[in-house]
Amino acid sequence: MDLFEHQARELFEEHGILVPRAEVTDSPKQAREIARRLGGRVVVKAQVKTGGRGKAGGVKLAADPAAAEITARQILGMDIRGHTVGKVMLAEPIDIESEFYVSYVLDRATGQFLTIASAEGGMEIEEVAATRPEAVARVPVDPAQGVTSAKAAEIAEAAGLPAQTVDVLVRLWTVLTREDALLVEVNPLVRTRQGRILALDGKVTLDDNARFRQTRWGDRDTAHDDPLEAAAAAKGLNYVKLDGEVGIIGNGAGLVMSTLDVVAGCGARPANFLDIGGGASARIMADGLSVVLSDPAVKSVFVNVFGGITACDAVADGIVQALDTVRLTKPLVVRLDGNNAARGRAVLDDRAHPLVEQVTTMDGAARRAAELATAR
Repeated sequence: MDLFEHQARELFEEHGILVPRAEVTDSPKQAREIARRLGGRVVVKAQVKTGGRGKAGGVKLAADPAAAEITARQILGMDIRGHTVGKVMLAEPIDIESEFYVSYVLDRATGQFLTIASAEGGMEIEEVAATRPEAVARVPVDPAQGVTSAKAAEIAEAAGLPAQTVDVLVRLWTVLTREDALLVEVNPLVRTRQGRILALDGKVTLDDNARFRQTRWGDRDTAHDDPLEAAAAAKGLNYVKLDGEVGIIGNGAGLVMSTLDVVAGCGARPANFLDIGGGASARIMADGLSVVLSDPAVKSVFVNVFGGITACDAVADGIVQALDTVRLTKPLVVRLDGNNAARGRAVLDDRAHPLVEQVTTMDGAARRAAELATAR
């Protein structure tokens, strides 16, 4: 779950990281009052869960309270990368001497966290990383050891950050661990002309699996989820949208992940990933097929099931009953193996749907699904 900037700022402040004074509102008139409380001159910032706000015109400096009201009115309701601005944050302007970039992000490939830091923060950090990668330090962090003062000093030295940032690096790690975050990013982290280190902007992504511990933030914002992923979630299905043409349904994440690789090896691209789990009732199969077939990019569907606790004949019964409720318009390739596989295949043979094919091996079924999806 992504937090809004003002929520990330709240976390930083709670953990002793300096941030500018700021307030949030959804009212232009209140923006005028907030600007007055903050001293008149303010930065008005769109609160949306996406990057690129500055370049899109969602971050502007207002010279006085009247200008703050006008600016807030201009920004509220803006569309920034598909996100509608519902609130703005007004913050006191900061006299910046230097801008830095710091983030901690989960590196699933290594089972560690990765620190990404640079002495050249700001809006162009992506360009810096692309054109001068040597200016961006990448330092792995063992989660069992964490970011101690010594580790923070190592990170600061690697990135060319001033010594004053060491304490902030330690505190940002505390934000990450205590708040169940997968990502903590500050861009920019700044040094003022008075020598203070402040977090001017922040991005925090919390682990959805820890939502029961993070109830203060409410339910996850689903307004900008992929509509098919949202529809699948509403039906209790594990579904991920991909960029391909073969819809994939399987029972168990491990089997489905293997199926993605096999389909790709056959020269086609998976269009999605749908795990029906341990059960494959008629309702689950109908819901799964409905979601997968709703994707216009899907040219064929591959159902790959290894029967265990749920027998293959139960899966086949589910597919047959699903075909009575879901209009099948794309070819469906089914591979059943394991518990009661022969009986399950017989059930599908008896149904004899013209768009349903059975292949007994995983490789053969993947190859056939790929052929059907890429046929001209």
